[in-house]
Amino acid sequence: MTHERQTEAEIRIRAAMRQLLAGPVPNGLKCDVKSLCTLAGVPRATLYRAYPHLKAEFDRQRAAAQEVGQQPDPRLAQIERLKAEVATLRERLSRKNVELDVLKEFRAMALSRLAAQHDEITELRRELGSVTSTKICRLPIR
Repeated sequence: MTHERQTEAEIRIRAAMRQLLAGPVPNGLKCDVKSLCTLAGVPRATLYRAYPHLKAEFDRQRAAAQEVGQQPDPRLAQIERLKAEVATLRERLSRKNVELDVLKEFRAMALSRLAAQHDEITELRRELGSVTSTKICRLPIR
């Protein structure tokens, strides 16, 4: 490769780096080395062999952008946002399941108490019907 072609390829790689890191990323591409090579029109083997310093610089700049919360690739940002949303929803679902279990226990206890009270009332009515004592009087039914 001549010096002039190397310089031209390096300029294209740097321009592609700026474009990918500044965003938005062109359709069909990502903010990665493969897309960098595609956008610059340079084979990946050439990038790794002849321009490892540019690849390292691209990786460094991409990592630095991600550390400060900037995501050059909107799809990756969307994936991260959706992952956080899924985690939040799973946590909410877990809390709701615990709450549902507590309510089911309360319902079972309430039904049990109602059944016991019903049995007691039925037993008292039966006893009332069999007693002929004058000490017990019936209340008027409304």
